[in-house]
Amino acid sequence: MKIGILQTGHAPDNLLESMGDYDVIYQKMLAGHGFDFDAYAVVDGEFPTDADAADGWIITGSRFGAYEDHPWIPPLEDLIRDIAARNLPLIGVCFGHQIIAQALGGKVEKFKDGWAVGRTEYRLGDKTVTLNAWHQDQVTGLPENARVIGGNAFCKNAFLAYGDTIWTVQPHPEYDAAFVDGLIRTRGRGVISDDVLDAASARLDGPTDNSEMAEFMAEFFKRKSVR
Repeated sequence: MKIGILQTGHAPDNLLESMGDYDVIYQKMLAGHGFDFDAYAVVDGEFPTDADAADGWIITGSRFGAYEDHPWIPPLEDLIRDIAARNLPLIGVCFGHQIIAQALGGKVEKFKDGWAVGRTEYRLGDKTVTLNAWHQDQVTGLPENARVIGGNAFCKNAFLAYGDTIWTVQPHPEYDAAFVDGLIRTRGRGVISDDVLDAASARLDGPTDNSEMAEFMAEFFKRKSVR
């Protein structure tokens, strides 16, 4: 099965050598499930020929806002709508979560109460999951066909599903403690308040449900539906 990775950003330069860029991180995350991968740096204007270039798709995180004026965002939204129309499995993470909502008629904006950073608990269905967050933007208006399947008091629309072929998540199941620590050191200071960053640093060593989310994502692609 071919998974297309639509890369909407790049990892910080000083993390690239030790951890890899976002496309590499996802390939490592989903390794061992028999997938082949093609990566497209849409942030640099590199797009697949069409939605059928892969059997399933992932849209990564990004330091950009879905609502910002960048030349690659409108064609990405067109591609999202094409993927949705063809009922191909699609997963969006952080920016991916947001741009899918926007492309399908929802609203994304900077959240008035600030940033979520580091290990964060969410209610997902009938259980609690812990994942690393790194965002201020949120989906604040839902598309007509979206349903909320998880969230918390700070981010009510953290997990969304559309029909049974699109699943999106606001936090980062691909980020481990070392990556978040790197973001705090390279992208956080001077942008996010020291109190938020220091609190996130203090709880980095706790467990997350990354491996469980990776298994879910792999199974989602294999069965091609949300269940």
